[in-house]
Amino acid sequence: MNEKMIRKYANMLATVGINVQKGQKVLVEACIEGYAFANIFAQECYKEGASEVIINYLDLPFLKTKAQYQSAEDVRKIENWEYERYQKYLDEGACTIRLEGVNPKLMEDATEAQANAIFAYIDNMRNIMRKASREKHCQWCIAMVPSYEWATLMFPELNPHEALDKLWDVLFKLCYLTEDNDIAKVWEEKNKKNLALGRKLDALHLKALHYTASNGTDLTIELTEFSKYAHEPSDNAIPFNANIPTEEIATSPYKFGTNGVVYASRPLILGGKKVENFGFRFEKGKVVEVLANEGKEMLEALVNTDENAGYLGEAALVEYSSPISQSGLVYYNTLIDENASCHLALGRCLQDTTGKEDLLNTSTIHIDFMMGTHDMNIDGLLEDGTWTPIFRNGDFAI
Repeated sequence: MNEKMIRKYANMLATVGINVQKGQKVLVEACIEGYAFANIFAQECYKEGASEVIINYLDLPFLKTKAQYQSAEDVRKIENWEYERYQKYLDEGACTIRLEGVNPKLMEDATEAQANAIFAYIDNMRNIMRKASREKHCQWCIAMVPSYEWATLMFPELNPHEALDKLWDVLFKLCYLTEDNDIAKVWEEKNKKNLALGRKLDALHLKALHYTASNGTDLTIELTEFSKYAHEPSDNAIPFNANIPTEEIATSPYKFGTNGVVYASRPLILGGKKVENFGFRFEKGKVVEVLANEGKEMLEALVNTDENAGYLGEAALVEYSSPISQSGLVYYNTLIDENASCHLALGRCLQDTTGKEDLLNTSTIHIDFMMGTHDMNIDGLLEDGTWTPIFRNGDFAI
């Protein structure tokens, strides 16, 4: 295992990711399988001047046990002390990071009802931090931690130690990390490129996007005057990178303007359980039918989480030729897999909805699912009523 590179990765998350400020507290949610890396990350935060690092571990095996012996209502419940352990630090201006792991085999024998309860608990806990990031504009980041469980799932032909080393190497490449590069400069240039692309799309003043693919996807998504792909940096905000790795540019669509059918192109993990080969039928913005054999109960519960969970909150564009896609791997994690293809998100939109409640969606959930394919075409509706190519065969055509 390349300890030097792992430490550089940890420092990248502390600086390029959350960009921790001197004297700032750091609130961490870490997968329990990644406890060793979480400690390395904490060291790098302290070196950058963090006043305190608070680590809370997500113990999915224990949550599975709870779900097997407790009612779904009890599993979902957030105790006051759980809320307070996060809120105290958020009120003090803490930035937040989620260090995710992957262990989908753990939940293979769990029922869909159990997985739903676990998902609801985890998502409700994360909503405490999401609310703070929106209201207090604090930095936040989601990143991955390789583990033996994830590595052996990805590379079953290797022994566990070799598989873990290989997975770390893959992750470094996806994050553009090498032993001798200036990773802050690399991400600065990457962000400039995405900003320029977003501005180019916004200059078209698109009214809608029409997606088609050979897997049956035929979907139209209307946009609003607030649907911007270029997220302009704020003069008084601390810069940060919310997702590492990432390849997307994204916007919030018109809440009531999605119609047609879309099929997922990669697996989705909900409550630790894998859902594959599914789709959704939309009418006037809302999911009116879940198209699935296995996992249908979970997906129906998802779109009924609250009154707005069945509407879209995000439409993201990612080229099929992205480095993550070209790796040829399925990662069984939304953070990485969503950056291998275009994706959509059910639930909460990407921006402040104040004064825009009739245009943009609000919800307690925000769940991305992948729908881009090698032959996906996307056309954009211009203000004069004509259509222009945005994607051809999975990549940008503008």
